[in-house]
Amino acid sequence: MLFAAEADAADYGASAQPTEEKPLIESGWEFQATLYLWATALTGTVGIGNLPDADVDISFADILEDLDAAVMGAFLAKNGDWLFLADLVYSDLSTRTTLNVANSPTLKLSQTLLIASAVGGYELPLGHPDLDLSVTAGVRYQRLTTETTLKSGVFPISVETDITEDWVDPVVGFLLHYDINDRWFVNAIADVGGFGVGSQFTTQGFLTVGYNWTDTVSTAFGYRALYTDYESGSGANRFEYETTLHGPFLSIGIHF
Repeated sequence: MLFAAEADAADYGASAQPTEEKPLIESGWEFQATLYLWATALTGTVGIGNLPDADVDISFADILEDLDAAVMGAFLAKNGDWLFLADLVYSDLSTRTTLNVANSPTLKLSQTLLIASAVGGYELPLGHPDLDLSVTAGVRYQRLTTETTLKSGVFPISVETDITEDWVDPVVGFLLHYDINDRWFVNAIADVGGFGVGSQFTTQGFLTVGYNWTDTVSTAFGYRALYTDYESGSGANRFEYETTLHGPFLSIGIHF
């Protein structure tokens, strides 16, 4: 999903005189922009304040029903053995329900999730023409905002609360690209991080199989999972978030 297949490098040249030609110089840069749909489910445990921890098990169908907006994309730049990879996941969810208590109050819940990653990598000298394996290091930023609004079923009164937590994790890992042939390829990525700097621990992994339709367009299908164990504060200010986002995804990449 996030990796560029081999593409023609951009060239440029100039002629000092009309009768004299200079050799073309390769820029060395290869780029890929990717848009994708990640059919995420969410499982784990969330704890807020003095309330007991709540088990979370939300399917993709549940998330899709309450989804207001979502943006998911990635950008890869590669030059020789070096690479830079950025990835963004943004989703805005909201739901409304009527509580089965006196006066039937209405509860509205809104949640915004932002995950942004940036890593640099260096390709290891394996000597295999169809296999690229790079070690990576970088950061992953996560921001979670939850807003709740409780409206009385009798009086024009509402009570609003909001919680925002964000953190940055250092991450290290690897990135793999394997060309099965000139059309089919396999991508994989894995990393670990946190180490108590932002979260206690975070890790992600995904595996994809893709197809190059042309020199500039490819698609891929695979599975991705992201685990996070984060906690902050205590007592009424306690926040614990131990969850796994996981599910299949489909992507389209543009190479240039």
